[in-house]
Formats: sequence, C-alpha cells, structure tokens
Amino acid sequence: MAWFLGFGVAGLVLLVLALLLDGVLEGLFDGLGGFDGLLSLPVIAGFLSMLGFAGAITLGTTGLGAVAATGVGAAAGAGAGWVTWRVSRSLMTERTAVVPRGDDLVGGPGTVVTGIPADGYGEVLVHLGGQPAKFAARSSAPVARGAAVWVESMPSPTSVVVRPVEP
Repeated sequence: MAWFLGFGVAGLVLLVLALLLDGVLEGLFDGLGGFDGLLSLPVIAGFLSMLGFAGAITLGTTGLGAVAATGVGAAAGAGAGWVTWRVSRSLMTERTAVVPRGDDLVGGPGTVVTGIPADGYGEVLVHLGGQPAKFAARSSAPVARGAAVWVESMPSPTSVVVRPVEP
C-alpha cells in the first residue's frame, strides 16, 4: 500500500510544481511529439495521483491483490488524465469576445466635453465597449460644451467627425 500512497503523493507534488512553476516544465515532454498535450505535467500528475490513491483504496478496502489494485488505479488514472487533458485543451482554445474597434463608434452618441468651433477642433466623450473614451472632434457647425452629438466618421485613431443631435 505504501507504493500506491507514494504514487498518489508524488502526483500531487508534481501538480503543485506544475502550478507554481507555471509552464517552466511544460515543454519537458514536447520531444516525444504528436501527443497534443497528452503528456503535459497536469495530465501526468492527474494520472499518477489517481493511480496511487485509487490503487491504495482498492488494496485497503477489498480482498484483491496488488495486480488488481494496479489495474483499478490505472483505469482511474487514465480517466483522470483524460478529463484533465480535455479541460486544459478546452481552456487553451477558448475564444474571447471581440475587441471593440474605433469604427464601432460611427453612428453612436457622444457628449461634447470641450466646445467645437465651426471647422475647428474640440473634444467629445463617447463610450466604446462600455468604457468612456475622449476623442478630438471636428464639426462643420459650432457645437457647445455639453451638447449631444452623433459620430459620423473616424478619420484617424484619435479624432472623430460629429454632427449635433437635432432636438
């Protein structure tokens, strides 16, 4: 039983090392090729600890011998390794939300922060992806501070062309 418990503890220690070293040892088994993460440290740690603990439980609670306990432990370890591999693969390939771009401002509302003279520059505050953003703004007509505007175009990453909202 001591061997099985040793394998279980060794798997947990390997998992803690994999978490603490955060990928430093991750490329250790890359030379074996073609396994697509099946030999990553978390997968090996999951397999090893389940092999040990399931084998110890089987050996301690049943009348089966070490060979049967090793078989049960190997099956449990393979299941734990497969689940670890699937979860880590799913997390690695998860897609994130689309990042908002400046073009997403066109057609949206804004508020004038610094008055805009006719054919001159002022500043507007718009919301992009839920976050406030301040841009230099031009307008063909003068627009007072605090007025509501619509963004018509974005000629550069730092400036917009606006028109006043009709009351």
